[in-house]
Amino acid sequence: MAPPEPPAYDPTGIEYHTIPSFTFASGTTLHDLRIAYRSHNSSSSHGTVLIPTCFSGHINTTLTFNQNENAALAAYHVVVVAMLSNGESSSPSNKAFFPAPGELHYEDQIHAQYDLLTKGLGVKQLEAVIGFSMGGQQAYHWAVMYPEYVKRVVCICTSARTSPHNYAFLEGPIAAMTSSIDYIAWKQIKQRIAQGDDVGANLKEVRPKKGLAAWARAYAAWLTSAKWFRDKEWSKIGCNGVEEYMQARELGYARWDADDLVTKARMWQMANIGKTKKREVTQLGCLVDHLDDEAYKQALRSIKAKVLLMPCRTDQYFPPEDSEVEMKSLEHGTLAVIESSWGHTAGGGANPEDAKFMNTKIAEHMRR
Repeated sequence: MAPPEPPAYDPTGIEYHTIPSFTFASGTTLHDLRIAYRSHNSSSSHGTVLIPTCFSGHINTTLTFNQNENAALAAYHVVVVAMLSNGESSSPSNKAFFPAPGELHYEDQIHAQYDLLTKGLGVKQLEAVIGFSMGGQQAYHWAVMYPEYVKRVVCICTSARTSPHNYAFLEGPIAAMTSSIDYIAWKQIKQRIAQGDDVGANLKEVRPKKGLAAWARAYAAWLTSAKWFRDKEWSKIGCNGVEEYMQARELGYARWDADDLVTKARMWQMANIGKTKKREVTQLGCLVDHLDDEAYKQALRSIKAKVLLMPCRTDQYFPPEDSEVEMKSLEHGTLAVIESSWGHTAGGGANPEDAKFMNTKIAEHMRR
């Protein structure tokens, strides 16, 4: 039996905000930067909630916490926004001269989203930013970068800075991708096309299929937990065994652009709200100054928003211990651990029981 096919890409309701000139933290300036978003219940008088996409999320797969699933948000104007480099907003796959992997930063995401909200949608203040995984890291950056603009943040299966262990985990799928022979060939073909060379119709269609499959397999075991595998929970997503689960992961990543993935992963590795307050950006390599604990704690203490942290007990790369450390420096923090074997995927709503728990906690947080 074949693994379940991932759903086809859904562009329903997606709109675009264009920024005429945008300068990235790396110094690169691009014209006509596009931010993709979807607006729900725009006539609401109860305020606006922002939901940024996660690492492998598109706008219309980032639905776990909008008003269609969660009555707590039904009264709000909900804006789901696509990260830069996710293939919907401007990305390496659709924008010439887009910053290379290691040159895109969370600061760029937040500044671009702020432009969308203030200039594009006329939003005066956010009731909340709700994010899962990389979406949660964006929520944390929002709270530090625009403390007067955000009333609440919900950070799900995430952290205020990427730990050395998390950094090291990401090196696995990145190396699997970038070391594959077809990725190397694909990059060379792209370079030749950029130089104006005629590579022929067949080479123009080349994609790093082996690299994408290697990425998926290197990543797959990290998503859930040892208990999830032991309990054969893959059956709940339509797979008959571990190999079908691995193949399903391959199918899920086969449609992505390789450089969109690598660029996002490099940004993830560099996440650090402690650098944001110092008007600096973190570099690749997990340098000593990335782990400046005082700057990190100072940034956490500076957050004025009410913060809800929801890690999963079995998350292998955003463990609850990181959230417990963050709680010590948050003035208005609440911790609610998701007790689940679904690991990181619990935070994305993969298991209905976990989604129900999160929606209940979000409803309580929105009343605070």
